[in-house]
Amino acid sequence: MLKDRTIMAVLAAKDINRAKDFYRDKLGLEPSESMEDDSLLYSGGNGTGFLIYQTENAGTAKNTQMGWETDNLEAEMEELRGRGVVFEDYDFPGLKTENGVADNDWGRSAWFLDSEGNILNISQRK
Repeated sequence: MLKDRTIMAVLAAKDINRAKDFYRDKLGLEPSESMEDDSLLYSGGNGTGFLIYQTENAGTAKNTQMGWETDNLEAEMEELRGRGVVFEDYDFPGLKTENGVADNDWGRSAWFLDSEGNILNISQRK
């Protein structure tokens, strides 16, 4: 059943055109298709993908909503910073970042916000 199905993340956007510009200009991503006037579908590696749809509820979640796994966190962060992405710094119980990076037993992670206030993540396993 579901364990064998492709998983797709779903993100909210108050302004779908602003989100499209962010994902193109900052992350280097182009939508693979437009499902309706107010939604965009992006394809990722290994059959993964995500949908962005327009809603007034965008930016209200206070948790990580989507992430990418990489084998070179520093290189990804350098490229994204070069495109204007700003990484978040956190300092609360269980999570402290230094220069945007948190290190734990699992690996290393960094977070940033998209144009709609969604919290996105990049991680590298140890």
